[in-house]
Amino acid sequence: MTRVLVADDQALVRGSFRLLVETAAHLEAVGEAATGAEAVELARTTRPDVVLMDVRMPDLDGIEATRRICADPDTAAVKVLILTTFDLDTYVYAALRAGASGFLLKDTPPADLLRAIDVVAEGDALLAPSVTRRLIAEFGRQEPRATPTLAGVTDREREVLILIARGLSNSEIAQRLYLGMPTVKTHVGRLLSKLHARDRAQLVIAAYESGLVGRA
Repeated sequence: MTRVLVADDQALVRGSFRLLVETAAHLEAVGEAATGAEAVELARTTRPDVVLMDVRMPDLDGIEATRRICADPDTAAVKVLILTTFDLDTYVYAALRAGASGFLLKDTPPADLLRAIDVVAEGDALLAPSVTRRLIAEFGRQEPRATPTLAGVTDREREVLILIARGLSNSEIAQRLYLGMPTVKTHVGRLLSKLHARDRAQLVIAAYESGLVGRA
C-alpha cells in the first residue's frame, strides 16, 4: 500500500485528488494540507510515501515545503510530486533543486497521475523529455554553482549518466548502449550511491552542474 499526502490550498482540488487516489486499491490517502507549513508538519506525522504538492500555497510555498521535507532526516525518504497549473521553467528547476522527484501539470489525465504516483513511489523520477528540455534551458540562465565531483564514476557510468541527463529511460539506455536492463539498473543504482542522489532527477542536475553535459 502506497501512502499519499495531498497538499493544495484549494479544498475542491484537494478533495478531487484525494478521491482519485482512493480509487486505486493500492493507494491510501493519509491526509490533506492547505498550506506548505501544514504539508511539512503532516509529512512528519503521517510519513507518507508520496506527497502531491501544489506550488502556490499560503504561509510556505510548495517549493520551500519540498526543500524542508527532503532536507529533514525524519522525512528524507518521502517522495514529492509537484503538481501545478503553471508550466514555468523556474518552477521545474526550483522544484528539482529542492528535491522533488517529479513535476506534472494539474490537467494531467487521471490515469497518468496515478501512474506517476507509482513511478515516484518506486524510487524513480518522473522526468518526461519535455521537462528535461526545460531543465536544460534553465541551466543556461543560472549562475554557476559549486561543481559536483564525478570522482569514482566509471567511464560506462558516465555514458549512462549522459543519457539520463538527455531524458532517456532505462529501456532506451539499454538499447543505445546494447546492455541488458539489469545491467542498466545496476549502473543507475551505483550512480545514485556515488553521487549521493535521491533519484533520477538529481542525477540530471549532477550531470549538468558537473559539466559532463554541456549547458544549453
